[in-house]
Amino acid sequence: MTERVYHEIASCYNYVLMADLFSRWRTGLAKTSMAAFGRLANLLGATEITNNTWDELEALLIQADVGFETTAEVLTSLQCLVRTSGSTRANELDSALRIELRKRLETPPVLEWTACPSVILMVGVNGSGKTTTMAKLGQRFVGEGKTVIFGAADTFRAAAVDQLRVWGSRLKVDVIAGAPESDPGAVAFNTVQAGVARNLDFILIDTAGRLHTRFNLMEELKKVQRVVGKALDGAPHAVWLVLDATTGQNALQQARAFRDAVNVTGVILAKLDSSARGGMAFAIQRQLGLPILFAGLGEKPEDLTPFDPDAFIAGLLEPADSSVS
Repeated sequence: MTERVYHEIASCYNYVLMADLFSRWRTGLAKTSMAAFGRLANLLGATEITNNTWDELEALLIQADVGFETTAEVLTSLQCLVRTSGSTRANELDSALRIELRKRLETPPVLEWTACPSVILMVGVNGSGKTTTMAKLGQRFVGEGKTVIFGAADTFRAAAVDQLRVWGSRLKVDVIAGAPESDPGAVAFNTVQAGVARNLDFILIDTAGRLHTRFNLMEELKKVQRVVGKALDGAPHAVWLVLDATTGQNALQQARAFRDAVNVTGVILAKLDSSARGGMAFAIQRQLGLPILFAGLGEKPEDLTPFDPDAFIAGLLEPADSSVS
């Protein structure tokens, strides 16, 4: 095979992968796109830019839960562009809007794991999809050839333990659990000790979902974090907060409380495919300063995908059936 042919095949393969990636994001963001951004085609058509254009664009962004502050910043930048460029047609705002939105999303950091084992503590409120998300992460790591152990430190919800055991059986991953309503700190400690003794790559610890307003429960979560650190110096190496994307801006207050309590290092947006409020990603970046690491775009394990700002914006602003150009 000549070098030119090899590069052509590689190029075609990469194109197929990219097309599949963007298609997955468009499908996953279809509800947000149709509920709010779907009006863009009419709004940014071949019409004159008027005060009504700005009013409708503002309403569209707020409806998608982009947030008031981010919306105001985007509109100010677009209005400045119109004044300086002399643009008069609404369709000239489309590419500028994409650029302004992209500026407000950080590319997630490359996940580098220097500790072995690396301990990841999963936190979030009740019903956020935390346990399922952790199991999908475990499958992702196993698929990469890594060794994993699960810690079922959500000792107050029997279904969470059972759920992890089902996943553990499927993935051939051991699950460390305690008796119902036992000390979650003890389960976390035992899980870390087991992972260290077996020289595993990853230790994933599920914690009980809790309301951020419950002081005693948040204090208990802090205890779990401290116990993990006693079991292994430097642990946890990551604390990932799972947010339910369907709750929109309401999730921000939750996120602040968890960030302040246990030093959250990254966010996972679960149920993004079920939400019409996908714009909350912009508010998370602006108000919390936390990287969005993964997004749930469906129910299958492979639908938990690394967050891609470019694919995210394309999924918001392009029709779900459009093709990658």
